[in-house]
Amino acid sequence: MYDNTCKFLVENFSQDFATWLLGKPIELTKIEPSELASDPIRADSVILLESAEIIVHLEFQTKTDDTMPYRMANYWLRLYGKYRDREIHQTVIYLRPTNSSLAYQTSFNSIKLNHEFNVIRLWEQPTETFQQYQGLLPLAVLTNTNNPEATLRDIAKLIDQIADQKVKSDVAAATSIISGLALNKEIIQRLLRSEIMKESVIYQEILLEGLAEGKAQGLAQGEAQGLAKGKTQGKTEATNQIAINLLRSNISIEVIAQVTGLTLKQVQKLQKLSEKQTQIVKLPRRSPKN
Repeated sequence: MYDNTCKFLVENFSQDFATWLLGKPIELTKIEPSELASDPIRADSVILLESAEIIVHLEFQTKTDDTMPYRMANYWLRLYGKYRDREIHQTVIYLRPTNSSLAYQTSFNSIKLNHEFNVIRLWEQPTETFQQYQGLLPLAVLTNTNNPEATLRDIAKLIDQIADQKVKSDVAAATSIISGLALNKEIIQRLLRSEIMKESVIYQEILLEGLAEGKAQGLAQGEAQGLAKGKTQGKTEATNQIAINLLRSNISIEVIAQVTGLTLKQVQKLQKLSEKQTQIVKLPRRSPKN
């Protein structure tokens, strides 16, 4: 979800990201990772853009990965092999704060090869920079702010000032999703108006993914039982799963009720169940006694 949202932002607001990362508003177009090799590494997380002068390779990460230096070196070689006449700019952008030393690695080193790349830790970036560009607004809550809720309130006001309705919807939806890394759903839903997001491409993708995943999980269980009762139960569980998926994507309970046909009370009950399941998953494991 976060990968797709970040990809959408970079591809649709490439000049804003180029201004931030490169210092100049270059118009960039998308390159498919599959163009570099038949077996791209982690293509789901790779964003590749190009202009006549430069190739930009970005990877957004919610957690650290010890293979990142190798991956960056590997992609640089692939890009260099195809675009030898262009500058190659590589950046890993970490979204969530961490104390891991991996978030500070900026090079790949081996006996024969040494390669450097850029690393940005969003929580160290000045919030003001992200308030200047529409494409960067969704990331502002993750920057160096002492009060993420107040920052989101400021961002919501800036979003309301966007004249283009489609751009407003897309930026609001992206902000809602990405802000989930720093704030709880209730705060996000209170500060961002859900009706603004309904026309967003990102919003529609979330709905479709939720519908597909929910139907697949629920109906599979019903079909496996092979009984009419089982199928009915499977459809009910499919609807419930759809609602849970949408809740996890910070969609408001009013919209979820409208999409799924559930009552507000039923959605609220599923919300409590989902939150309880999340809390159980986060409970620390106890070490076995000797």
